[in-house]
Amino acid sequence: MATSALSDLAGRLARNECASREVIESALERIADPAGEGQKTYTLVFRESARLYADATDKLRSAGAELSPLAGLPVSLKDLLDVRGEVTTAGSPLLRDASPADSDAPVVSRLKQAGAIIVGRTNMTEFAYSGIGLNPHLGTPANPYRRNERRIPGGSSSGATISVTDGMAWAAIGSDTGGSVRIPAALCGLTGFKPTKSRVPIAGAFPLSETLDSIGPIARSVAACIAIDAVISSSDLRVSERTDLTNVRFILPRNYFVESLDTAVGAAFERALGKLSGAGAKIVEMPLPEFDRIREINATGGFSGVESYAVHRRLGLNQAKYDPLVLERVERGRGVSAADYLDMREERNAIIARVEARTKGFDAVLSPTVPIVAPKISDVANSQDEFRRVNVLLLRNPSVVNFLDGCALSIPCHAHGEAPVGLMLSGPRMGDAALLSLGLAVERLVAPSPVVF
Repeated sequence: MATSALSDLAGRLARNECASREVIESALERIADPAGEGQKTYTLVFRESARLYADATDKLRSAGAELSPLAGLPVSLKDLLDVRGEVTTAGSPLLRDASPADSDAPVVSRLKQAGAIIVGRTNMTEFAYSGIGLNPHLGTPANPYRRNERRIPGGSSSGATISVTDGMAWAAIGSDTGGSVRIPAALCGLTGFKPTKSRVPIAGAFPLSETLDSIGPIARSVAACIAIDAVISSSDLRVSERTDLTNVRFILPRNYFVESLDTAVGAAFERALGKLSGAGAKIVEMPLPEFDRIREINATGGFSGVESYAVHRRLGLNQAKYDPLVLERVERGRGVSAADYLDMREERNAIIARVEARTKGFDAVLSPTVPIVAPKISDVANSQDEFRRVNVLLLRNPSVVNFLDGCALSIPCHAHGEAPVGLMLSGPRMGDAALLSLGLAVERLVAPSPVVF
């Protein structure tokens, strides 16, 4: 089964044009292919249970049962989500001997109840603490773009993304604390959705930052992300596609989001702006000075530094077992006082209020998801200074949305043959339905090829 066919799997299954067992076998074959990325993409594969669930789904469908749109579709889980009876390692050897989970994370339980077939757990940056996607313990799956050059997948949901690009899953569940769903989606040419944090439960997920962590889907289209979100959030957003973009108003904050764009990203972004303007959208350039303050707060560790240190202090901070670049970031929270932390929370609330007032009356904030295309794995793996530089660039734009407790979509906007580039649409907290509705219309204009669900 061709990888491109995966985007239309839900419709084909519903029309009995293929069987779930066929779909699952195709995904499992790709995972097991020694010439592919499966060994670096998955940390654990649920082969037998996936086959059993596929057969059961096919029997129910043949009997005329009314099934969920996700029934029979292969979905992967980032390896920080609890699965009953399995150890959640969060990409780290430090947790390999931990006790198995007593129950499924709510997100996992909801997917199973909807009939999605969990094919396995995917590789990730250790403890989800970088936007690059490297894992020195487990290896790093390569970006599909010019794969022979071995470019980074983006992180921290690295394996999640490659499971979808390579046809090893129809969709993937990742976590997003500062862009870990949207960064790899942008670098690999997929769609990633970060919902408002409170809409999707984070229970049963190994934490990076309790304040900022959110869980969202990576897939081939906005429609697929909507279908996944409906299940993992247990809500019906009633998303309807806009027929046109006339009278839609976007903010383009040129004081921050469009700094230091490389040539490929700048060209794709300007092309996307032209298409949106040509469709009747109004793009208003205006500074959002609060974003610069958010950058200052995040540069010293922010909420992730403080809250991850609190978690890892209880694990002992064994230097020999950590990726040193992850440990370096965790340690930034060591010297933050309780008073400083409370001040940061108070300032965050004030910044959110100011940004919501400043952006009221606009439909979304527009920006490139990340300012660069994916560099080679060797370039960042062999130089700590380059790793740090690239990591800061990748996290810069998407992390603002987490700080603001907002929602955001990354939609591919590059042309065929070009390096993948993501266009990010950002909205306010609980603005998810409006943002997804807008995303359907924007995707139709800027995506490099038609997408179907």
